[in-house]
Amino acid sequence: MTSAPDLTDRAALLRNRLRASGDPALFLHEDVADNIQQRLSEVNKAFTSPAVVTGFPRVWTARMPQARIAPDDDLLALKPQAHDLIIHMLALHWAGDPVGQLVQCRRALRPDGLFIGALFGGATLHELRTCLTGAEAELSGGMSARVAPMADVRALGGLLQRAGFAMPVADAGTRTVLYGDFFGLLHDLRAMGEGNALQARRRRATGRALFARAGARYEAAFARPDGRLPATFEVITLTGWAPAAGQPRPLRPGSAVARLADAVGGREFSPGGS
Repeated sequence: MTSAPDLTDRAALLRNRLRASGDPALFLHEDVADNIQQRLSEVNKAFTSPAVVTGFPRVWTARMPQARIAPDDDLLALKPQAHDLIIHMLALHWAGDPVGQLVQCRRALRPDGLFIGALFGGATLHELRTCLTGAEAELSGGMSARVAPMADVRALGGLLQRAGFAMPVADAGTRTVLYGDFFGLLHDLRAMGEGNALQARRRRATGRALFARAGARYEAAFARPDGRLPATFEVITLTGWAPAAGQPRPLRPGSAVARLADAVGGREFSPGGS
């Protein structure tokens, strides 16, 4: 058997993050962290042994000083059943084995411990993806890997189940960031540590002509009336619990004792019928 090729060049990813740490643009990390803390405030449970998996610890050291901070390495530095809360923060989209990351988090949770993961979803940077692809095809007649592939919310919900989490939930929301020009977006992506770290990327420097052409396409296709350029970031949030006795469980299919139509006072119908 041959193993699947690695999606991410980890050395390049770490270089990108190190470069970004000098002049970071972590406003999306801060926004997502606010959202996660809001979700935690709505959970009727006190967490005393949290851990955060992240490539940017500075976002969490002040928010959660008691938390263990672990990098998103292939092998997570988390001990079995050591934590009652694990947050996986905007890094799973770079994971070569996302199910493996989730399984490691579940094993590091105590029974009835909570996992919350946030990652960029498939709609992220769809504008940039479209314009780079079109510009490269126009200039060179081909395409190369420039934006990491990202999963949709339905597929990611299935990964939680495969990893063995109880009560898995996946939901998605979008943030639209407005830029004065195309190169402002590229600057922020570098300052987020989200530059191209794909293993399959072209290793030679990209000519400025490509970005100039992509920028022109971006302005033509997506510019708002005031001239600003929108960039979409889809954030998918995954929630699951480490299995424990006494947790709520879904009923077996066919075990209901009342009809939904009776409960809501509605009419029943069959596909193709009346």
